[in-house]
Amino acid sequence: MADLSGTTAGVAPPHPGTGAGTGAGTGGSGFWWVGAVLVLLMLSSSVPSALYVLYQQRWGLSSGTVTVVFALYTVTVLLGLLLFGSLSDTLGRRPVLGAGLVLAIASMGLFAAADGLGLLLAARAVQGLAVGLATGAMGAALLELSPRSRPALGAQVNSAGPTVGIGLGGIGAGLLVQYAPAPTVLSYLLLTAAFAVTLAGVVRMRESAPVDPAGHGWRLAVREIGVRRIGVPAAVRGRFAVLVLTVVAVWSVGGFYLSLGPHLALSLLHSSNYLLGGATVALLAGAATAAQLLLGSTEALRTAVLGLCGLLAGLALVLLALGLRSAAVFLAGTAVLGSGWGAAFLGAFRALSTLAEPAHRGELTAAVYVFAYLAMSVPAVLAGLLTNIHGLQRTSVGFMAAVAGVCVLALLVTLRLAARIRAEGSTA
Repeated sequence: MADLSGTTAGVAPPHPGTGAGTGAGTGGSGFWWVGAVLVLLMLSSSVPSALYVLYQQRWGLSSGTVTVVFALYTVTVLLGLLLFGSLSDTLGRRPVLGAGLVLAIASMGLFAAADGLGLLLAARAVQGLAVGLATGAMGAALLELSPRSRPALGAQVNSAGPTVGIGLGGIGAGLLVQYAPAPTVLSYLLLTAAFAVTLAGVVRMRESAPVDPAGHGWRLAVREIGVRRIGVPAAVRGRFAVLVLTVVAVWSVGGFYLSLGPHLALSLLHSSNYLLGGATVALLAGAATAAQLLLGSTEALRTAVLGLCGLLAGLALVLLALGLRSAAVFLAGTAVLGSGWGAAFLGAFRALSTLAEPAHRGELTAAVYVFAYLAMSVPAVLAGLLTNIHGLQRTSVGFMAAVAGVCVLALLVTLRLAARIRAEGSTA
């Protein structure tokens, strides 16, 4: 049984003579190229969130429709994960990352050309497939290419990359919407250029997965698509279930803020400045990133527990802000919520990353993100539909209270798991 309390990712090198994989600690610039892909994909996924208010005004979209657009993205991410989640375990990380980047570039073109709901939905669908295709490969490559002197860096970038990307996307798109010409086109043209640069870097990076040098992987991958794309080893499913509950709590908050957060912020701030809506998402993600940097060397389960406590404190502040209609308390609550979000996801992901052997790491990473994207999409869609009936404020109160209940449950089972691990260690 893997030790979930350690701070390292538990990365082992690929089997000798099985291809170009070079194992942990020898990734060189490849590690940073993969990290850049992760940040860019998450950044591009949050840019439409900052533009939703603009789309609503131009095309008369309701809050329910906005969350459906957001949900389509998460559904297609899940489809990509289910079909291709472990594809990089067979083909290698580099070709799967390259294919994901090509799809991401195509989605940026659709976004830039969008003149109504139809193309917006198509763009979100292609973007979701790109992220779903690349997710398993990114997570596994970052663990395998971690510098030898900093073996925990892969898990840290895996957990911090999404928050960095989401924060940059929120604030960047907010700036463009408020001050730049044609923001619904310029945002995506800039991202297209950035994706092209990272694609060139990925093409040149070294392969890290233990792939078949005879080239049989392509035939095997085609035969297995849709049959066995994600998985959790039977021996660790109990611990996986405990840890993934924290992931569900974290990304339920993230989904709400990405879909309805800017609208809620502008309502409480009594402002029409689009930058403030994007800045709210950036504040959440920035606080998350700061917490991850501060707690990078802290024990994994202890980090998760601290994060869950932060989530509960942040949710309490946001609920207070909604009751008082206080923008200042809302912003403070968002910052506390973000710090808890970052710490909880870092701790849970680091603990989860030790559960699989290298040959199945893509499958396990994909399984984690299946739960994450389900947590992002389903509650957000429900919140959007309820907003049309009960209004944004009442829906937000109910949503935050429900997520707080999930956090309490996750905290209790995580504390129990930590106690059991300590007991096992003392009797070993």
